[in-house]
This record gives sequence, structure tokens and C-alpha cells, in this order.
Amino acid sequence: MRKSFVCTAFVALLLAVLAGCGGSKTDVPIFVMPGGGMSPETAKRLEASLQGMVGETPAVSVNASPIFNLQKLIVEVAAGGDGIVIVPKEQFDTFARQGSLVILDDLFDPAAYPGGVVTPDPDPKRPDVKPVKHLYGVPVQQAKWLQDAGYKGEALYAFVHPRAPGVNEAKQVLQTMLGL
Repeated sequence: MRKSFVCTAFVALLLAVLAGCGGSKTDVPIFVMPGGGMSPETAKRLEASLQGMVGETPAVSVNASPIFNLQKLIVEVAAGGDGIVIVPKEQFDTFARQGSLVILDDLFDPAAYPGGVVTPDPDPKRPDVKPVKHLYGVPVQQAKWLQDAGYKGEALYAFVHPRAPGVNEAKQVLQTMLGL
């Protein structure tokens, strides 16, 4: 009797685990952390709106932090699971100066987004290499999809994470965010 119960419990647990697998796949996960935070409800509205703009593919998800927490942001960026990260200008500048973000010169005219053009700090391990100025991020606070969700906060910049699950798909979604 006990053996039968253990087998039944194991099968039920296995089915529960398998039911969670193979769900919807997100091609471009987006992380948003404004200085004042963002509610989960707003994040869901943004996700639905952006998915409507993008179409069926690539699939997007929008996750936001309800409060601004620099340590959480650093962990989120270090983990590398996001395709696009949207943060206040100060944090964007910090990441861009490290020179490790995806260059966006091929997508947007750097002259149109001067706030996203950054010269990375010199690499002390490679003093012979001179840092080159590039467009690493674009302002999104005036983007229609963000405004339609009720965002009225500070300047936010979006950048493509260098370890994005799909860099090309993330670039495509970023263009769509800006209505291009």
C-alpha cells in the first residue's frame, strides 16, 4: 500500500513538473527598472501593447521591478537573461561606459540619439586600444507604447544586452518600440 502511494505521488509530481515545461517561449525578455519602480500591472499592459505592435513573433515578455534597487539591477544585468534592459539615464551611462553593450549604430542614426552615444572608459588591461564612441542605447520615455501604458517618469534608456537570447530579435523589438 505504501509503495503504491509513493509511486502515485512520484508520478503526480513528475506530471506537474512536465506540465510546466514547454510553455510559451519568450524570444525577447525585457526588463524595466525606472527610478520610481513600475507596477506589475503596468508591465503586463506594456507587454500586451508591445506584443500587439510586434506581431506574433518574436514573442516578448516585460518584467519590471516595483522599486528601484541598484543591487537588483546589477544582478539582473549580470545574469544576462534579458534581451532588452530599460533603465534611468544614469544607470545606462554606467553600463555603456564599460563598453560591453551591443552597438546600435547599424539600427539608428547616432546623431538622432546623442544621449545614447557614449565613449567607453579605457581598458587598463589594453592601454594600446583607444575606446571608440558608439550608440549603445536609445531614449524610450517618449515612445508611444510606454506613454499609452501611462508612464510619466524620468528619462529611460533601452539597450540590447550583449548576452541576449537573440540579439537580432532584440534589435527588431527595439526598433518597433520606437515606432520604426
